[in-house]
Amino acid sequence: MRHFLPAVPTGLLHVREYAVETLSPTVASDPARDVARAVQARMDRQAVLDDTSRSFWFLMTEQAVKWQRATVEAMAAQCSHMVEVNRKSNVEIGIVPQRVYVSGTPMNIFVVYDDRLVTVELFSGEVVLRDPRDITQHLSLFELFWSHAMTGDDASAFLEEAASDFMRQRN
Repeated sequence: MRHFLPAVPTGLLHVREYAVETLSPTVASDPARDVARAVQARMDRQAVLDDTSRSFWFLMTEQAVKWQRATVEAMAAQCSHMVEVNRKSNVEIGIVPQRVYVSGTPMNIFVVYDDRLVTVELFSGEVVLRDPRDITQHLSLFELFWSHAMTGDDASAFLEEAASDFMRQRN
């Protein structure tokens, strides 16, 4: 699975405190939901990352990592958790730094599941794409952004520094 995350990390990468913030209503018109139940479901779903027969690529922008959606303590924990996830043999995390020129604009969160399905997240819902041309387009976009990303130890070092930056904000 290839996750492109220009705004926020995906739920598969969340710590509980961060999940609470992202699943809580943002504006009055947001649908009501049982946040505690949704958070637990999100935490339970993360077990899929332990299935080494599957591979996961998580590609985020620097902004997705640093946009403060929770307390600085929760943000630091979120960054540290992503370092741990990045150590899994079946997971690769990439982070596109703001300082690099990229010819494309990161518009929407999308997930390429395989060569048959892409989902695109919108504020009002999700679009499911099955046309091979759409899938090829999203794979090409993913590869474009991935080619500019910090990966492996560089991504982990960036996340560790981001965690430290958040903790310095406490004081």
